Amino acid sequence: MEGIVVVGEAGTGREALRQIRAHLPDVVLMDIMMPELNGLDATARIVAKFPSVRVLILSMNGAEEHVLQAVRAGAAGYLLKTVSPLELELAIKAVGRGETYLSSAVTTHVVDAFATRGSPQAGSLERLTPRQREVLQLIAEGNTNKEMARKLNLSVKTVEKHRTQLMETVDIHDVPGLVRYAIRVGLINP
Repeated sequence: MEGIVVVGEAGTGREALRQIRAHLPDVVLMDIMMPELNGLDATARIVAKFPSVRVLILSMNGAEEHVLQAVRAGAAGYLLKTVSPLELELAIKAVGRGETYLSSAVTTHVVDAFATRGSPQAGSLERLTPRQREVLQLIAEGNTNKEMARKLNLSVKTVEKHRTQLMETVDIHDVPGLVRYAIRVGLINP
């Protein structure tokens, strides 16, 4: 695409944060489903730490809850992965100019949801703190408390505390139940 230069690529949300710190791009194209730190939580951190960086979400899911979570996290745009290369280019350039961009398919879902139910309700995932969402994702990805402590740079006791609070908040007290919950709310792919 003319006028667009790729300065980095990342496979996890944490790596995306490192790449952004190193390159300070104008626009970040972010997937929601990323290991270790999902794209929504990564977006919130990007917006907080790098206010000049604009985030454009690219996702397979155009459901109202995902779009609203992305906007609440600070994303400047939302596209489905089925978007044409031309629309992708238009979206990147619009977001780079400081505009907000939602693909037409996403806009249709959100407008239909508003028309049917009125204003959106906070999703169940939003009841969790960012750290609890991280712990939930890491549990669902099969990490032990010790592995989570290493990845999050926390003590095992602190991870256990977050895990306990997470289980109390969602009222699910076993790992298989947490994994099903993480899949249901779209935090990880089955």
